[in-house]
Amino acid sequence: MATPVPLVCSQTVSRVSSVLNRDVKQFGKKNLFDEQDETCWNSDQGSSQWVMLEFPQPVRVSQVQIQFQGGRKSESLEKIGDFYPQDNNSLQSFPVADVTLDKLKVTFENSTDFFGRIIIYHLRILGEKL
Repeated sequence: MATPVPLVCSQTVSRVSSVLNRDVKQFGKKNLFDEQDETCWNSDQGSSQWVMLEFPQPVRVSQVQIQFQGGRKSESLEKIGDFYPQDNNSLQSFPVADVTLDKLKVTFENSTDFFGRIIIYHLRILGEKL
């Protein structure tokens, strides 16, 4: 496989389970992909929260990178794996066994936030466009 490239582009449709206080300007899904360290997607309370991506063409995913506020368990629609991030705010990378898909859903089953929220500063899906 070639060097992985970011797969989320302006034609990628994204959805999230919720936004804190419905404040999409401050905590909306666009903040997942803006590469700004000061912005984040912040979910509302409750289990389980998720992010859904629909790519404009099939892609081969090789890595998922997440930077958030605490440890989470994640899974995809096609069950490409479980991730067990550390409970810290570093950018963490999780290799994926070269899965080809056009939709990806990352589910956060539990939160370590006292209020049951998920806070993600960066979400990157790397791989190859087909």
